[in-house]
Amino acid sequence: MATDPTFVVAPAGSGEATAAVARTPPGARRKHFDQPTGWRLAGRYALLVAVSAIVLFPVYTTIVAALKPGEQVFRNPLVPDAFTLDVLRDAWSSGNLGQYLLNSLIVAVVVTVAQIATSVLSGYAFALLDFPGKGIAFALFVATLLVPLEATLVVNFDTVDSLGWINSYQGLAVPFLATAFGTFLVRQVFMTLPRDLIDAAAIDGVGHLGFLRHVAVPLVRPTIGALALFSFLSSWNQYLWPNLVINDDRRHTVQSGLRLLSKSNLDEPNLVMAGTVIAAIPIAIVLVLFQRQLVRGLTAGAVKG
Repeated sequence: MATDPTFVVAPAGSGEATAAVARTPPGARRKHFDQPTGWRLAGRYALLVAVSAIVLFPVYTTIVAALKPGEQVFRNPLVPDAFTLDVLRDAWSSGNLGQYLLNSLIVAVVVTVAQIATSVLSGYAFALLDFPGKGIAFALFVATLLVPLEATLVVNFDTVDSLGWINSYQGLAVPFLATAFGTFLVRQVFMTLPRDLIDAAAIDGVGHLGFLRHVAVPLVRPTIGALALFSFLSSWNQYLWPNLVINDDRRHTVQSGLRLLSKSNLDEPNLVMAGTVIAAIPIAIVLVLFQRQLVRGLTAGAVKG
C-alpha cells in the first residue's frame, strides 16, 4: 500500500515523527485553507474587477473629457473618439496653473516638514518621557481631533488677519504646522520600541535628541513616511481655507485656481477637466514614488514575532 508522502506514522515518543513533520513541505499542510480554487477564486477576481471599475470610472471620464476638443465633449462623453493636447495647453495658460501649482507645492512642503518635526518631537515626549500630567495632556491633545475644521475657521481667520498674513504663504501654512493625528500616530509606534534601547543609550551617554535621531527615527521610518504622504496630500487638497484667506490672484493654490477656471469657463467643461488632470499629476507622482512607504507605515506593528 502506498504511503502518503505528507504524513508518516511513527511510534509515539520517537524522533521519527518529528523528522517526518520537519520533512513536510511548509505550505503542504495549509494549502487547502490558503489557496482558494474554482468558484471561490473566480468570485474574488470578479469582486476585485467590479470594485476597480467603480473606483476608476470617474478617473476615466475625467481624462476622456480633458482630451476631447471643443463641443465634442458633449457628444458621446464616455467614448474616446477624439484626442488632442490643445485642451491641456489652454487650461495651463488660461488658468495660470503654473503659478498656482508652485504655490500649492510651497505650502504643502512647508506643512509636511513642519508636521513631521512636531509630530516626532511630541510623539516621542508622550511615548517615552515621564512628566506630570502626561496622560491628561495627551487626552486633551487627541481630543482636538474631534473638533472639525469649520469650527476653528473664524478664530484662525481673526488671528491670521491680526498678524497681517492675509494673502501670504504664512497665512496658508502656519495654522496647519502641527497635527494631533500625526502626534497620535508617531506616539503609538514609539511605544513599541523596547525600553532597553533607551537604557542602553543612557548608559552610553546619549541624550534624548541623540537617541531620537540615531535610533528611534530610523526604526519608525515607514510610519514617518506614511505620515509625510498624508500631510502632503491633505495640504495639497485644501480648498476651504485657501479660499478664505487668499483674494490675490498671485497667491491662489491650485484648488482655488480650478474654482476660478470653472467660473470663467462654464461653457467649456473639457477645459475644467483638463485643469483637474493637471492638478492631479503631482499627487499621482507622489503616490507612485511613496506607495511602498505608505504600505509599510500602515502595516507597521501588524505582525509580531
